[in-house]
Amino acid sequence: MTLMTRRTWRGGEHLPAVGGFVAVANHASNMDPLAVAHFLYDHGAAPKFLAKSALFEVPVLGRLLAAADQIPVYRGTSRAGDSLVAAERAVRRGECVVIFPEGTFTRDPDLWPMTGRTGAARLALSTQVPVVPVTQWGAHRIMPRYTARFRPFPRTPVTVVAGPPVDLADLYGRPVDQAVLREATERIMAALTAQLAEIRGETPPARMYDVRRDGDPRAAHDAARAQRRAARRERRTARERRLAALRERLAPLRARRSARRAGGRP
Repeated sequence: MTLMTRRTWRGGEHLPAVGGFVAVANHASNMDPLAVAHFLYDHGAAPKFLAKSALFEVPVLGRLLAAADQIPVYRGTSRAGDSLVAAERAVRRGECVVIFPEGTFTRDPDLWPMTGRTGAARLALSTQVPVVPVTQWGAHRIMPRYTARFRPFPRTPVTVVAGPPVDLADLYGRPVDQAVLREATERIMAALTAQLAEIRGETPPARMYDVRRDGDPRAAHDAARAQRRAARRERRTARERRLAALRERLAPLRARRSARRAGGRP
């Protein structure tokens, strides 16, 4: 990140110097974990991320994640709750656990935070450790959302800001039902959105993007990308057919030329 970015770090004083805590961050691209991790490392907090279990199966990356003792998330399986159990143990040991509450890239067309999942709230309420909002902006320009395009140069301005812990004290001790989880999650996402508005100097939407209500544009994006790839394959196939036809037409001429050379004729 040092070679690719021009960094602006702010709010390090809000990171607890002693004891475990949960860092929650907005999510706009695959570069976000690197930006957040760099910020936390620079402020003396070694982050432990919750990462999709599929990443642990990727060659090299999987071994690196396991060696760094990161926490796999087994979505949609009987082991789905294992990640929160491991995260709770980590924060109780005094570690920093990082969660992207949206669970995936935001689907908001302008990259504002969308509605969050309740995992971060559940962890915060069960442990009562500080929940620090860490908002980042700029890393998405290095690797834009939904793509594998990598743009390390020119160096990109990246801003990461940590804010005061989200106030959840009035929710402690209450039964952890869906209403309480939703209230805590909304406070977390509101803090991230307010900090991002300050970084960008813009006004966020009146309501957060909600995939359940607004739809998932990723499907349309993937379909369009599949169509472009299919069109490229068709063009490549057509070009190869034309070249094959040209070689076939030229074959007799090449054969006669070879015969003349073999017979000593010019």
